[in-house]
Amino acid sequence: MSLASLAGLMALAAWGWLLTMRGGFWRVEPAVRRPPPAEWPEVVAVIPARDEATVIGDAVESLLSQNYPGRVSVVVVDDHSGDGTAEIAQARAESLGVAARLTVVRAPDLPPGWTGKMWAQHHGVATARALRPDAGLLLLTDADIGHGKGELRHMVARLLGERLDMASLMVRLRARTLWEQAIVPAFVFFFRMLYPFSWVSDPRSTTAAAAGGYVLIRPAMLERIGGVKAVRDALIDDCTLAARVKEKGGRLSLDLAEETVSLRGYDGPEGLWRMISRSAYTQLRHSPVLLAGTVASMLLVFVAPPLLALRGHGGSTAGALAWAAMTLAYLPMIRHYRLPPFWAPLLPAVALFYLGATIHSAVRYWQGGGGEWKGRIQDGLAGAAPEGSGGPSS
Repeated sequence: MSLASLAGLMALAAWGWLLTMRGGFWRVEPAVRRPPPAEWPEVVAVIPARDEATVIGDAVESLLSQNYPGRVSVVVVDDHSGDGTAEIAQARAESLGVAARLTVVRAPDLPPGWTGKMWAQHHGVATARALRPDAGLLLLTDADIGHGKGELRHMVARLLGERLDMASLMVRLRARTLWEQAIVPAFVFFFRMLYPFSWVSDPRSTTAAAAGGYVLIRPAMLERIGGVKAVRDALIDDCTLAARVKEKGGRLSLDLAEETVSLRGYDGPEGLWRMISRSAYTQLRHSPVLLAGTVASMLLVFVAPPLLALRGHGGSTAGALAWAAMTLAYLPMIRHYRLPPFWAPLLPAVALFYLGATIHSAVRYWQGGGGEWKGRIQDGLAGAAPEGSGGPSS
């Protein structure tokens, strides 16, 4: 058997396993809807914000305008912004006539051992608990999220109806430009491949994940795991938080959002590259062995099938079948993003983009500049000055 034929059979076997044994990650189904509870708990949303002037107003308005029968209040933590983020948030609440439901506080200086977002979120949760101690739920969200008017109602009903401790949504990311349409759906597809949502919600499975833009959690559970402090240095904070909750016996859910969207666009391929590169090597636990395995598996599973199919020699049939399986698996995500189906067979090319960004993530880490975000270095080898190392907080 030639090497090409063997590669084709291995790729085909891999896709057969992925489609049948990986929790149905490729299926895109609507989130479960539950009947309304007898009483609607008060919800306090916590938003860490650093230089978010372009989006914070819309994010705050979307939360304060929720079609939710209970009380909703918002705490915005201004993380040393220099663009008027705090003032814009306050002005938007005042324009809506609901300024009493918004609290804007400034994050203290960043201490060693914390990432900026987690420190701001920790301060926001403490503020929320002090101001509204009887609130039944916390919504941990981001400054660039536009919340659908009915989303909170549905999420609270589900959390209460299924007796969950934490419910998360992966919001619909922006996919308007050509580059966004090429890269964004694949980002969600790969995430679901790593963390099948059905496994996340299964208490018998150890798989735990969340999407940091929308995390609804019971305060008692957050306290049980040690608060935000338990994930204070986590670059991939959402999945780390989910893991802590599940380790303590908490029940989770993770779904794709329909109404709630990201307000942030991406600055062409460079912005999308940075989005992937920022945390890819952290996901691989900074392991050169895992990096090498990822490169090899991505090339075999995603890149080899079309190359084999198009070469017309040994392995072409198996390669074509593997490419077809890949395309069919990706098609539901393309439909979820309301894109033309021609994007589905182009996943191998997109995978090369992700592979390049992943390798770049490792190089940046080795250079001491990993996890760069909003002017802060959050991940790197010794010799760099990562965020929380005692250096400047801004």
